[in-house]
Amino acid sequence: MRAKLSDFLIAIIAFACMGMDVTLAAEARRPAEWERILEAARKDGKIVLAIPPAPELRKELENVLKQKFGLEAELQAAPGPRNATRIASERNAGVRYFDALIVGTGTAVTLAHDGMLEPIESFLILREVKDPKEWWGGHIWDDNLSTNRYLYSFLADVSTTSVWYNSGLAKPDELRSFDDYLAPKWKGKIGFSDPRVPSSGQSIWSFMWDIKGEDYLRKLVEQDLFLSRDLRQLAEAVAKGKVALAFGIGRSQMEPFLKAGLPVKSGPPPKEGLPASNSFGVVGIVKDPPHPNATKVFINWLLSREGQDWYGRIMQNGSRRLDVDTKWLKEIGVDAAKDALTVQEYHRLRNHLEDKYTKVRVPSAKFAETILK
Repeated sequence: MRAKLSDFLIAIIAFACMGMDVTLAAEARRPAEWERILEAARKDGKIVLAIPPAPELRKELENVLKQKFGLEAELQAAPGPRNATRIASERNAGVRYFDALIVGTGTAVTLAHDGMLEPIESFLILREVKDPKEWWGGHIWDDNLSTNRYLYSFLADVSTTSVWYNSGLAKPDELRSFDDYLAPKWKGKIGFSDPRVPSSGQSIWSFMWDIKGEDYLRKLVEQDLFLSRDLRQLAEAVAKGKVALAFGIGRSQMEPFLKAGLPVKSGPPPKEGLPASNSFGVVGIVKDPPHPNATKVFINWLLSREGQDWYGRIMQNGSRRLDVDTKWLKEIGVDAAKDALTVQEYHRLRNHLEDKYTKVRVPSAKFAETILK
């Protein structure tokens, strides 16, 4: 028994040393310019970020930026469209407030098209961030139809969660196909993140539009959907049984109810499949950020091995970095794309990035506007 314990402790120490070696090696490769940027960032003193509405992310990101870099972080945690509206209105009024944002494709591309963002490549300093060989699929730009490269896509999962359900009101065997949601028993009992605005709801709506067609969506709307742009409200509606199930909720919004032991579960993947997703995995820089050096530090840390491992574990999503372990996600029902797909399969299945956004997401959202009141 003692021998086994000794072997176990040796393995733990060896693993820790490996991690330390990787960190030290990464620091050794950092250019001299990096130290100057760190010093300038401390003079900036703070950074203002628009982030997803995930309580754990807000709490932990504030702590990590303070502890690692001495930066005060002002974090606006809200759905992407709400943050985008504020960024645009302040920019149009000549106010420089936000530095950077973490969002999904719809919000990101909309801001880029409206001229609200800064090209991101000049902010990338560290070799481990700039080298495409460190990333599964190489560098993937969310605005892949642009030559300016405003948006970096750093997450890739096999799918978004299609639906969450209240296990006291629904059973997984009742939710095996998109057609199952048309059953009379679900009338008035289905929630949906509003697909008329860039959102996780728009992602799954656009996938349905693409593979099931508009007649299917008309029938789904006849189920008297409970629409919301507040993902926390939608998650609470499922947890408390106001609706039996809901589309477009991320795990981070459902996490508090899972921890509280409420009867909520992730629905089974429908037989029609699900799109590959980058979730809240797009980073961009607001035009003329008021704290430019703090922004450089944040962007490079977020896209580093350390930052990607941290963000992936907080948000429970798969980083595209090849040196970040993502296999643990399978335990919670999530597959990182790099662990389950080839790069070619990923590009076939995804319904994000600018090309799919313009060809699928936008027309499906316009259709939603015509049939949702």
